Amino acid sequence: MRSPPDGYTLMIGNVSTNAITPIIYPQKFKIDYAKDVVPITDVVDIPAFLLATTKDFNVKSVPELIAYAKTNPGRLRYGTVGPGSYPHYDMAYFAKRAGDLDMIAVPNKAGASGVINDMLTGSTQAAFLNVASAAPQVKVGSFRALALVNHTRLSDYPDLPTMQELGFAGVGTIAWQALFAPAGTPKQVLQTIFDATVAAMRTPQARSAFEKQTFNIVPNASLADAKIWLDQKIDTWRKITGEVKIETE
Repeated sequence: MRSPPDGYTLMIGNVSTNAITPIIYPQKFKIDYAKDVVPITDVVDIPAFLLATTKDFNVKSVPELIAYAKTNPGRLRYGTVGPGSYPHYDMAYFAKRAGDLDMIAVPNKAGASGVINDMLTGSTQAAFLNVASAAPQVKVGSFRALALVNHTRLSDYPDLPTMQELGFAGVGTIAWQALFAPAGTPKQVLQTIFDATVAAMRTPQARSAFEKQTFNIVPNASLADAKIWLDQKIDTWRKITGEVKIETE
């Protein structure tokens, strides 16, 4: 954001860096995020699973997960990639919506790979993880996919219901990656970058690469639409972080 606003220094930001962090750590910013950052376009969003380990854990559905948590308060351990991360908020929000379930967050600083390892060993029983990361373990039966966090069901998992189908609309994060620039970048420069980015995402090569990762290609309709989109994401996370109080430090 301190770079010259000339279109040559851009940022690929995500739901953590560009929606959650500005809300929960405003005191750590040395910039005015709302005024100093401008979105160019959303690029992709990333479906996720709500998962259960199959290591000494026989839960096979979301209702069974809820029932286990209710009958075993404080015993269900779920994986996160760190305090205040969106997988942390996702499960805490799920717990609240499912009836204030008493579950224990287990952070792993190694990220998704660390959470996967914890679930393989059975030290954690459940987690939200993106489809691309967890699919290999689902296919070999080490993890059981209980629900999908996505706009619709996926063709590779036609029998797997979405969270909204199960009555938990808005629970779980469809993570996203988007392109940002310093505020003050001339409108015509932003428009040039927007047009080129959207054109690139529509090429067969880009579509093929993203589809292999189970990523949805979701460019905004315009620069103005990108601003509306980001404002909506910020509002969503302000609501979630307002409803779910977790220790983030």
